[in-house]
Amino acid sequence: MTRFVVDAGTALRLVAEDAQVPDAHGLLAPTLLRSQTLSALHEAVHRGDLPAEVGREHLARVGRLPVRLFGDAVLRRTSWKVADELGLASTYDAEYVALARLRGIALVTADGELARAVVGVTETAPYEALFDREA
Repeated sequence: MTRFVVDAGTALRLVAEDAQVPDAHGLLAPTLLRSQTLSALHEAVHRGDLPAEVGREHLARVGRLPVRLFGDAVLRRTSWKVADELGLASTYDAEYVALARLRGIALVTADGELARAVVGVTETAPYEALFDREA
């Protein structure tokens, strides 16, 4: 089984595209994923980018994604260190990077800036890797 850490933007894209990740892949994320997807969907509804019923349906579908969530003390300590290494004031992005580093797996992020910032820090993979049955 190939495992990937997915960020909130990737989870939202999976839901919006009704994409099915092959069973050969395992998805992981920090527990932060729940709050970030909730907030992003609510903001999209508030701005008028999504109808409320679509936002709520996407939220329900995020909850059904086969993602194993982590939020232990080791992840929190490592996230703090990663945020320091990357010069980030917030630890939100650092949680995804830290989880990928701790698990020795690639991060799939929808955030191009984050992907560029972690070059040499942790491995990344493109969104399309989630559907590669050979990976």
